[in-house]
Amino acid sequence: MKRKFGGNLKVKKSILNALRREFEVLEMKSDETITNYFARVMTVSNKMKSNGENMPDKKIVEKILCILTEKFTYIIVSIEESKDTDNMSINELQSSLVVHEQKIRRTSNDDEDQVLKVEGRSGISNRGRGTYRGRGRGRGISTFNKATVECYKCHDLGHF
Repeated sequence: MKRKFGGNLKVKKSILNALRREFEVLEMKSDETITNYFARVMTVSNKMKSNGENMPDKKIVEKILCILTEKFTYIIVSIEESKDTDNMSINELQSSLVVHEQKIRRTSNDDEDQVLKVEGRSGISNRGRGTYRGRGRGRGISTFNKATVECYKCHDLGHF
């Protein structure tokens, strides 16, 4: 019986070594969401567990915190300072990171909306290499310099 199933241990060991290597090189892609990244990490760690590897939550949490992209640096520091990462569950970490990711998305969308609103109101166009195409005073193509702009109401320079 030992001879018959002895090969299974060798196969399991080689599979486990390949999974360890895959776990070590896992990195979050710059355009990847937290949910997708967690799914990839958990897939590999569950395969490792099923092949006999001891994978405590602490090890997985540490791996995730080490390999997140730069946009999560502030939340990582915050989590490490405010919470005990040794006793943190994977679900708790994921929920914290998903909330932070949603805030990042919301603020980046708001910034884009603000840029569009500013461009639409002022007539400033990035296509004209920093030129200003205004209506009324200052009509024509000239370099936009706020210090030379005259206010429509008080006629002072530097604002409008």
